[in-house]
Amino acid sequence: MELFKTGDWNLKTNKIAFQDTNKPVKNKNKNKKNKNKNKSKSNSNLEQKTTKDDSTNNNNDEVKDVERSKSKKEKKITKPTLNLQPAKKLTPLQQKMMAKLSGSRFRWINEQLYTISSKEALNLIKDQPELFDEYHDGFRSQVTSWPENPVDVFTTQIIARCKRPINAPGGLPGLQNSKEIVIADMGCGEAQLALKINQFFSKFNKGKKPFKRYNHKVHSFDLKRVNERITVADIRNVPLPDNSCTIVIFCLSLMGTNFLDFIKEAYRILAPRGELWIAEIKSRFGDGKGDEFVESLKLMGFFHKKTDDENKMFTRFEFFKPPQDIIEERKAKLERRQKFIEVESAKEELERKRHDNAEGNWLLKPCIYKRR
Repeated sequence: MELFKTGDWNLKTNKIAFQDTNKPVKNKNKNKKNKNKNKSKSNSNLEQKTTKDDSTNNNNDEVKDVERSKSKKEKKITKPTLNLQPAKKLTPLQQKMMAKLSGSRFRWINEQLYTISSKEALNLIKDQPELFDEYHDGFRSQVTSWPENPVDVFTTQIIARCKRPINAPGGLPGLQNSKEIVIADMGCGEAQLALKINQFFSKFNKGKKPFKRYNHKVHSFDLKRVNERITVADIRNVPLPDNSCTIVIFCLSLMGTNFLDFIKEAYRILAPRGELWIAEIKSRFGDGKGDEFVESLKLMGFFHKKTDDENKMFTRFEFFKPPQDIIEERKAKLERRQKFIEVESAKEELERKRHDNAEGNWLLKPCIYKRR
């Protein structure tokens, strides 16, 4: 009995065919190697990628760092040097200290303008134009404490006298031929008088009036041109022809030590029968009343019309320039009374006194504020 059936197997042959188990092992190894290679390749690729990514990331980081540094530098460069933040409000104590500083600054400039000649004052303002603005800022705050502003008084006077015809009694003086009202504001400051007068006449001439409308002109002179109404000039020598004005005004502006030169210039530019209006601080008059001041202006050729000292702060004066016929008549009267020589000697005495000691030291004392 056959235990095993061999089938087609030939057991007698020497050649036995075995399954080649090595080959598949090799293939497995190869596959493993290939897999390992592929893994290594993939790992190397991954490493390369990672290194590339890292490098790119590093490069990107470096670029970002550079860009950040650049942006920081640009920020530093473009950062404004000025502090544009709104200024903090000053405390009451700081406001009080600032007011004291500005007040002391105003007093110093005020003293300078009163104690130097008009020529020196013009040069001072040309060199330091900000002084003019500082002075008028302080002056504006001073005027607020006064019962009234002399500029407003002069403006009211012009408006009131417009109710009468030109050159009539109580009316405004005008040029003989054209009847034009020509005003020269000497030491005008900010030319507020010109502004108000121009506004008044522009409205006045538009209305229906029973008489002829007024032609007017306002010349404003001072040391600095802060607006288009002002002409820069030393008011002892203004760019106007002789006999060209009908009203000359000095509103608290007889400040230089040589202020009588301003009066001479007013006499030159005024037409015959033209008027001189002056407002001055009461404390400036050497005699306390202003009588000596009036007599000095009379010696310079003016006729005295009126003195108004009702205001507590300042006194107003009105003079006029006499025409030639009145001058001749007055001269004849003085000769008949044998006083003409006395008047001439008084004129000479005034000039000698001015030469020895400027009129800004005795006739009108400088307006100097007390030091605190």
